[in-house]
Amino acid sequence: MSSTTGRNNVIVFFTDQQRWDTAGVHGNPLGLTPNFDRMAEEGVHVESSFTCQPVCAPSRASLQTGRYPAQLGCFRNNIPLPEDTPTLADHFNEAGYDTGYIGKWHLGDTDTAGPVRPEQRGGYRYWLAANLLEFTSDAYETTLYDGDGLARELSGYRADALTGAAVDFITRERDAPFFLFLSFLEPHHQNQRDDYPAPEGYSDRYQGAWAPGDLAALGGNSAEHLGGYLGMVKRLDECLGRVLAALEEHGLAEDTVVLFTSDHGCHFKTRNDEYKRSCHDASIRVPTALRGPGLDTGRPITRLVSHIDLPPTLLDAAGLAVPADMAGRSLLPLVRGAPDDRPDDVLVQISESELGRALRTPRWKYGVVAPGADAWDTPAADRYVDAYLYDLDNDPHELRNLVSAPEAAEVLGPLRERLAQRLAETGEYPEIAPAP
Repeated sequence: MSSTTGRNNVIVFFTDQQRWDTAGVHGNPLGLTPNFDRMAEEGVHVESSFTCQPVCAPSRASLQTGRYPAQLGCFRNNIPLPEDTPTLADHFNEAGYDTGYIGKWHLGDTDTAGPVRPEQRGGYRYWLAANLLEFTSDAYETTLYDGDGLARELSGYRADALTGAAVDFITRERDAPFFLFLSFLEPHHQNQRDDYPAPEGYSDRYQGAWAPGDLAALGGNSAEHLGGYLGMVKRLDECLGRVLAALEEHGLAEDTVVLFTSDHGCHFKTRNDEYKRSCHDASIRVPTALRGPGLDTGRPITRLVSHIDLPPTLLDAAGLAVPADMAGRSLLPLVRGAPDDRPDDVLVQISESELGRALRTPRWKYGVVAPGADAWDTPAADRYVDAYLYDLDNDPHELRNLVSAPEAAEVLGPLRERLAQRLAETGEYPEIAPAP
């Protein structure tokens, strides 16, 4: 059943709220992710991968469009993607691909239940999704809506149900290549009860077994929820194994590009009163790897990479042109060993909890906030002030904010200047000032 079109299929395996350090290749000792680890070791492991906005809808808007959330107007949750915005699905549709979306969308104006209107589905032709999957499903109760807007009840554990639907899509007979965006809710919390419902028995396996350094120091509510969260990660990796096995069994592996990534991380109420929306690596750093034709190199990308670089990478891997309005750059030149002339830092936009911007470099985390700004309704500010500075070489868990330390003065000036440059690239020209 291998492709006869000469063009690569593309799959995005997309998790929700998954920290980078849940993966074995990042040092997790629990063996949660053998399938992801093998994919990273045999393919292209993006070792330092960051969302450009640590909250669901803005991150998803960027992955669908290749543009920053503030550029799109989708700078927080509950703002739908503008209907005339070109998406990955539009580009793949134009190239004759069979495009499909399964799972959580979070870019429409549907509130808690009901189908997403066709004009808000980002151009995807096959559709089995819910706008807010956290409100139309529970661990063993999954409701999605098909292309006709009809509710479909899927049986079994939620991640398993989505995976089964994805395997059905992948293995159907077709004359065209396919592009599938498979979007899970796991390991995101179940909103209505603030819980992490792993498959039966999985939470007990990992409760109290391990904690990353930031949670060991700061706690939050991780003592209550980390076991369930890690159990959900384990099941997601098993689902990834099912998808990869289906590609092998149906002769599609050599013709299919697979991207694994997540929308943002999870800090377990240690940095603010919920789980993300902060500049810390627990919120913004995610596991990311690619495999497939031209990507089975076994050589990692060690420079910092933003989500904004992933949409052009997918188009490039499929042999399609990358639109000029995409803010990122394809990673394939790096995969092929081309000279790396891009700056080794990433820009992060923050909303909802605070109106802020952050710059992540290999050594430093530098963040600014807009004093007194309405962080819910303001996409950008004219003035920011220093708020965060972490020396990641000496403080990898970001436990000591140096922004007011005397020894930080000579570091802050160049970081302010670089952040201003990165913001100018997105059309923002604010004043960035020292904290009072």
